[in-house]
Amino acid sequence: MFSFNKPILLRKALELFLVGERRRRRGIVMESTLKELSNGESVLDIKDKCGVAGGVEDMYGEDRATEDQTITPWTFSVASGYSLLRDPHYNKGLAFTEAERDAHYLRGLLPPSVSSQQLQEKKVMHNLRQYQVPLQRYMAMMDLQERNERLFYKLLIDNVEELLPVVYTPTVGEACQKYGSIFRRPQGLFISLKEKGKILEVLKNWPEKSIHVIVVTDGERILGLGDLGCQGMGIPVGKLSLYTALGGVRPSVCLPITIDVGTNNQKLLDDEFYIGLKQKRATGQEYAELLEEFMSAVKQNYGEKVLIQFEDFANHNAFELLAKYRTTHLVFNDDIQGTASVVLAGLIASLKLLGGMLADHTFLFLGAGEAGTGIAELIALEITRKTSVPLEEARKKIWLVDSKGLIVSSRVESLQHFKKPWAHDHEPVKELIDAVKAIKPTVLIGTSGVGKTFTKEVVEAMASLNPKPLIMALSNPTSQAECTAEEAYTWSKGHAIFASGSPFDPVEFEGRTFVSGQANNAYVFPGFGLGIIMSGTIRVHDDMLLAASEALASEVTEDDYLKGRIYPPFTNIRKISAHIAAEVAAKAYELGLATRLPRPSDLVKYAESCMYTPLYRSYR
Repeated sequence: MFSFNKPILLRKALELFLVGERRRRRGIVMESTLKELSNGESVLDIKDKCGVAGGVEDMYGEDRATEDQTITPWTFSVASGYSLLRDPHYNKGLAFTEAERDAHYLRGLLPPSVSSQQLQEKKVMHNLRQYQVPLQRYMAMMDLQERNERLFYKLLIDNVEELLPVVYTPTVGEACQKYGSIFRRPQGLFISLKEKGKILEVLKNWPEKSIHVIVVTDGERILGLGDLGCQGMGIPVGKLSLYTALGGVRPSVCLPITIDVGTNNQKLLDDEFYIGLKQKRATGQEYAELLEEFMSAVKQNYGEKVLIQFEDFANHNAFELLAKYRTTHLVFNDDIQGTASVVLAGLIASLKLLGGMLADHTFLFLGAGEAGTGIAELIALEITRKTSVPLEEARKKIWLVDSKGLIVSSRVESLQHFKKPWAHDHEPVKELIDAVKAIKPTVLIGTSGVGKTFTKEVVEAMASLNPKPLIMALSNPTSQAECTAEEAYTWSKGHAIFASGSPFDPVEFEGRTFVSGQANNAYVFPGFGLGIIMSGTIRVHDDMLLAASEALASEVTEDDYLKGRIYPPFTNIRKISAHIAAEVAAKAYELGLATRLPRPSDLVKYAESCMYTPLYRSYR
């Protein structure tokens, strides 16, 4: 029989409590700065909640499970039978084993044959190749994504070079144009002026609660196709498919959003099948208030570290939104920053063929919108970083031509604010060909959105001025490219180094095969996003874009150079994305913007471990 002295026990308990409280408070003081940066979340909280495959909470252990381990197919309850076959997150079609068919009441709901995922992939690819029309392939892929998510991503990862033009540019442009006719079921959130004052409620309607990446558009400038209004949803859907397939970000943490404020496209307004608001675009204060409510609701619902990627906004809104929110939200504009990063990577890689440093070259742009000025600014930043010359001096190596001709200082009063840094001293020049002859560029870059503007005369002039002219026709889709690969190689007599925004087939010229590079944003934004997520980064800094560019440029091999390529093949894109993610995360840690601590010792291996893999799981 033991006896207890209650006063002594109480005193000891109080002492232990006070010691623990002092330790807890010291921890709070030490973490206070990080808590402010991460919306009240401590590093310990973040560590507890994050798993692999995109660095977010993995409540049921799906992504930590190996292929051989069994998991439970959770939705709101254990999915069985008919409901399991109609849940794209867990449906495996004929790949359900005999034991799984018994355990989940699937007997009779499937034919008796059991297929492997590899056989399913082979069958779907065979069926896709029977379609002659690219839009039919796009629709078949979207149907597969809505039916069997893991098979969709397995297909895309294993056949990326063949299927990337199907799920994204150039086919996605046609899909957006016809989105009203082919729309079947929502793949993201539609937020319109009707939802003003209720956007937070709308966000809560989305079934997934842990979101780490949002791609949002207002549809005003879809690729080079102009104002497609609500039908621009194809762009966020396509981009987020690539976040998963190429960057390994888990699909459940991705959210496509279209903000519908109307459209100025009269053809759509007159179309009885148009699915958006049938009114002219809202502008000014009404537009700004809706976007402000949206940005506030996103942060309130998903926290400080949700990456918001602006996509295909018109120039005036794109620059204003990025400038307004870059210091208060984790925002990234792919048209301005993503395009700039991937083009800079091509320029850095091309120096092995051209010789010299970036500062030794002269750049001429056709197009002075968000893509053109974004690329120009990042080039100037890279020159400044490598040579220590002032930014204003570095900008003088870069010239832009817009619809009114060469941007020069005599036009400065009439220029939009984002064009003014590029107004240099020179007499006015109206035509591109005259600008080429006057400026004598070594690099010609097209971001105009207008096809066939790099004429034979322009390409021949570039070839006469340079032994190896670098020509980049970046406008999308293919119909809007400034010139084709065949035109560039033929008109330059095989001397040009060529890259484009949309893919082109290899070109035979005088017994040599030229393989052009594709300056596709898909090289950068998936890995860039993964690096931000896995490091818990809270803001995007320009140095992170430069790090991504240099990481991509380093992936170009001697074999690529021999073929005339300044970008690596997409077949290695997951490895490239892991490398980019590691460099972006490293820069975020260096800048003090990363909140996930301690920093992993090997960021490349950590990035690879965070990547979603679409192999089927075994169910209990």
